[in-house]
Amino acid sequence: MVNPKVNDTKSNASTRLDKWLWAARFYKTRAIAKQMIDGGKVFYNGQRSKSGKAVVLGDRITIRQGFEEKHVIVIALADKRRDASFAQTLYQETTESIETREKNNLARQQGILLSPASDTKPDKKQRRQIRHLKERI
Repeated sequence: MVNPKVNDTKSNASTRLDKWLWAARFYKTRAIAKQMIDGGKVFYNGQRSKSGKAVVLGDRITIRQGFEEKHVIVIALADKRRDASFAQTLYQETTESIETREKNNLARQQGILLSPASDTKPDKKQRRQIRHLKERI
């Protein structure tokens, strides 16, 4: 017979990556979290991983959502999804990540990322490519 207290401590030592992302409210469902992990939108300690990867305290997770990329450090584990204030206690976003997101957000608002300034006019080959792109759409 298995001692239930031993099982509880074992489950608290690590959590599946998809469950943790769902509990931390990065994704609305575990299925979406699994798709994002399998699609290469989530990096675990700098590497692609599977959705069943065990998350441990202190691990670094990189999450791409739309235009944003967040670098978070796991500071608590959870298997169950609770309110947003609890979810924010599960991780800490790095200062570099926050600064980068704010810079990119400001650049998007000003339109810098969408249309970079160019000092020269497009040459013949570039004009042909632009025309080809416009005709396709």
